[in-house]
Amino acid sequence: MSLKISISGIRGYVPEDLTPEICADFAKAFGTFLGGSKLVIVGTDPRASSKTIKESVFAGLLSTGCKVIDLGICPTPTVGIMVRKLKADGGMIITASHNPLPWNGLKFIRGNGIFLNEKQLEKLINIYENKAFAKSGPGTITPDPSAIETHLKKILKIVDVPAIRRKKYKVALDCCNGAGSEICIKLLEGLGCQLKAINCDVKRPFPHPPEPIAENLTELSSLIKKERADIGFALDSDADRLAIISSDGTPIGEETTLVLVVKSILAKQNSKSPVKNIVITNLSTTKAIDDIAKEYNGTLIRTKIGEVHIAEEMEKLDGLIGGEGNGGVIYPPIGLNRDGQTALALVLDYMAASGKSLAELINDLPAYHMVKEKIKCKNQDEVEKMLNKVKLIFKGEELIVTDGVKVLLPQSWIHVRASNTEPVIRLIAEGKKKQEAKDLIDQVLDS
Repeated sequence: MSLKISISGIRGYVPEDLTPEICADFAKAFGTFLGGSKLVIVGTDPRASSKTIKESVFAGLLSTGCKVIDLGICPTPTVGIMVRKLKADGGMIITASHNPLPWNGLKFIRGNGIFLNEKQLEKLINIYENKAFAKSGPGTITPDPSAIETHLKKILKIVDVPAIRRKKYKVALDCCNGAGSEICIKLLEGLGCQLKAINCDVKRPFPHPPEPIAENLTELSSLIKKERADIGFALDSDADRLAIISSDGTPIGEETTLVLVVKSILAKQNSKSPVKNIVITNLSTTKAIDDIAKEYNGTLIRTKIGEVHIAEEMEKLDGLIGGEGNGGVIYPPIGLNRDGQTALALVLDYMAASGKSLAELINDLPAYHMVKEKIKCKNQDEVEKMLNKVKLIFKGEELIVTDGVKVLLPQSWIHVRASNTEPVIRLIAEGKKKQEAKDLIDQVLDS
């Protein structure tokens, strides 16, 4: 195994690949990238290795003269919020997001609260590789325990708290003992929910793999059925992704998180102008978003994979709502990062405003079926070989090649690309019928 460096940051096994020296040098590189002696916000997820890595990161930042604000354990979107609030020059998050132990990683945020893009990350890596680090007098470290409360207050301002409180929803919660544990409990209590929480102890990560997909949420599903909850929520380790479980214990799929929120936000808009109803997502997100945008006179824009591409477009075009089909919702009134807490509140707000149950809201959505597969790949040559095969199989069809290869068919599509976070090739297909999507995946894998 080796370091995975991509638009999603730096990730690797600890301690084999992501060593203290590497972490310190990347922090030095980031301090240098920012110009030295800058204000940098740092937050972590609760992995056991995060504490040691943070010490290395602090040493690296301090050597470049940076003034560090230490938020401690907090969600990734909280760091972005605090960067903007404190007018910091940048931020670092110590997390491997949905990757399981023993993974960990580093994410880098610039002064506008958005992650580094490809060009900026390339510059950072060049500084890291050349070891051309800025040197300055010792910086400072200041703890700031206010970050979670700041984030929480922002969320409570964008939903109808009295309406949600009147419903007294019974909510089951599984934060995988991750960074969203504290804020999600406070948020749901603040919304007057009857809370049934499991795995919300940051001192004991992780009771199950932190990616919030169906196979990892069996305990939550059982809890929902046992407690007869109205809805269940699950977040990954750094709390930027939200999965939803229905009242019968069935996961509704990560794609549906964004679909529900997009419909809720567009339905609230009084404007009939598509210029003001801009929705931004990526190439792998469900076509249900297209249908909903059309229904509410919205304009849908698709980007390459990686939330930075969506965030940059949202900032540039004043996007109304956006995100990714992995349960990641980006809502500009809160921040320009995927935010599981905000998504959670917006879903409850939608239920309260509509007077409908989750099942009823889902029944109102366009119906599509998505199938996802991934295969291991050793290098870029294997990726190129697979992409060329896809182009050959679907020769003559409409192809989008801005990020891997996406094939657009009359009633379905398939997207094949290299992962940004793991050494795998991802295959995602969707159709009106599940078999349509499965057949597309099989067509590629069996050729």
